[in-house]
Amino acid sequence: MENQQIRIAILDLYNNEPNEGMRGICSILERQRQEKTNISWTIFNVRQKGEIPSSNFDIYISSGGPGSPEADPNAQWEKDYFKLMDHLLEINKSDHVKKKFIFLICHSFQLMCRHLELGKLKKRKSKAYGIFPIHRLEGVEENCFENLPNPFYVVDSRDWQITQPKQNELQQFGATLLAIEKERSPVELERAMMGIRFTNEMIGTQFHPEVDPIGMLHYLMREDINKQIIENHGQEKFDEMVLHLNDDDKIKLTQHIILPTFLKNAIQSLEQEIVNNLSEPSNN
Repeated sequence: MENQQIRIAILDLYNNEPNEGMRGICSILERQRQEKTNISWTIFNVRQKGEIPSSNFDIYISSGGPGSPEADPNAQWEKDYFKLMDHLLEINKSDHVKKKFIFLICHSFQLMCRHLELGKLKKRKSKAYGIFPIHRLEGVEENCFENLPNPFYVVDSRDWQITQPKQNELQQFGATLLAIEKERSPVELERAMMGIRFTNEMIGTQFHPEVDPIGMLHYLMREDINKQIIENHGQEKFDEMVLHLNDDDKIKLTQHIILPTFLKNAIQSLEQEIVNNLSEPSNN
């Protein structure tokens, strides 16, 4: 079993901008490799270099990223990105093939929701910064969220959002809405869709489950981010974010559950498939 390598493609959508997301993804994979030494990963610089992985990988993790997730007819990387995702979805529809497991983070989540027309994409009235509660939908079971409280806390950083879930399209695609953002009172505002189980093999979040307290602290201490948070939300709000970074029941918990559970489930399914193939009688 250990000789059967499980290959992971990391799709980097950060366009070479400074970020903590890629470090967070790799740190989770490093922890996973301590348990499963037969995993390896390759990073693809999708937006800056137009690098797109083949469909020969087993697991795909598609990152967050800056800028608008609106359609850009001049972006060849976007066309190639959707071509890959559509191909992976088609592969997973077949009964007797090796499944492809996909996790979509924030910007990638927004891209796929737009591509599949599962909700409304629009710019937020103000950027979401910080650590916020996310509410799981009552009666909806999701293994990747199973050991999280309701609400649970996440790192949220969005200029754009997907709202107004299209129930008919979700149902036709076979997708399930998992979570929505916190109530934003006193003004009545739409609550974004924050998690979707697209298929048995594909899940996505409109937040950053990969970011840990160290990464969030680095993010908050960036001069541009620090200034914007204090100007928009005040020093007290900024100090509160820093204070809660190491709370065991907030982003530390989220970072140790969602993406690691996805990986463990995917690896377990892939290894079971390897066992099943090895146990099949030969035609010779």
